[in-house]
Amino acid sequence: MRAKSGKSAGVYAPGELALLSRIRSRAAMSAPGAVRLGIGDDCALLRLRPGEELAVTTDLSIEGRHFRLDWHQPEAVGHRTLARGLSDLAAMGARPVSAFLSLGLPRNLTTATTGQPAWVDRFLQGFLELAEACQTPLAGGDLAESPMVVADIVLVGAVPRGKALLRSGARVGDLLYVTGSLGGAAAGLARLGELAAGAMNTARPPSITKKNKALLAPHLYPQPRILQGLWLRRRGRATAALDLSDGLSTDLAHLCQESSVSAEVDLAALPIHPAATLKQALDGGEDYELLFTAPPTFRLPHTIAGVSVTRIGRMVPSHPGSPDLTLLTPGGPQPLESGGWEHFS
Repeated sequence: MRAKSGKSAGVYAPGELALLSRIRSRAAMSAPGAVRLGIGDDCALLRLRPGEELAVTTDLSIEGRHFRLDWHQPEAVGHRTLARGLSDLAAMGARPVSAFLSLGLPRNLTTATTGQPAWVDRFLQGFLELAEACQTPLAGGDLAESPMVVADIVLVGAVPRGKALLRSGARVGDLLYVTGSLGGAAAGLARLGELAAGAMNTARPPSITKKNKALLAPHLYPQPRILQGLWLRRRGRATAALDLSDGLSTDLAHLCQESSVSAEVDLAALPIHPAATLKQALDGGEDYELLFTAPPTFRLPHTIAGVSVTRIGRMVPSHPGSPDLTLLTPGGPQPLESGGWEHFS
């Protein structure tokens, strides 16, 4: 983002330069960290520690596909935009370095209404609060007027050379683990849809009561497992890892394919969110938990940085004609089909 306007932050003047000035002012409030030069020039300048290599990920959030203006509060959209990329860094065991945000916005979302800040300022509040909590400064990006909201995030992380957690390291005999609980995001999305359908004003997101706040939190404000990923990488405990963005059944299939192994999942061991169904736990996306493997000789704690860790299965040999994923149930083993999210399918 290049800002050349002299307008001060908080001035709700129209135009791209005024909005850039507001973003630059708010982003500057966070600690610079590894950002030597941030918003204001044609490129940001980052400094890494000796012996580190870059981990870079991108993620696209599109109105009507990843969020809805009549369902999601702007703060939640901002939080989720950043959380998606931070979760990718967590899965690699990478230390967040900086974020780059490109926004396409309708003009009316950049200006304030009576007694209310602009939609984009509330979006930035949610985005920057999570950025500060995860020590991930906003170092740049781009702005454009658009008929719909599009938020494109680029996350830069750092990891010691050759030490990144990969999807391809699982071996036969490794045990399969997951952080947190499963299905909470899908259950929250379903409840949010019910609230939106019953809202009096269908053009605005429904108000969230105290009763629904905890239920909706896994969907509206997912917490990327940065500390857990760093712990696993620093202690050399994980042989393979990825984050659960598309659903356990789909993401585990990715890990199996990259590692050339199959997996058995113990139904009784799954840490299903109290509000979720089994299908939501297996196929619901956007939990942003870490799914990882470790040798049976490694002893893992029940919690890492305050988040539970559950053993849910093991990796087994892959045989032609046999399913990559098997669900172990009281009635016997059953093939576990990939039922999570997949674009263009």
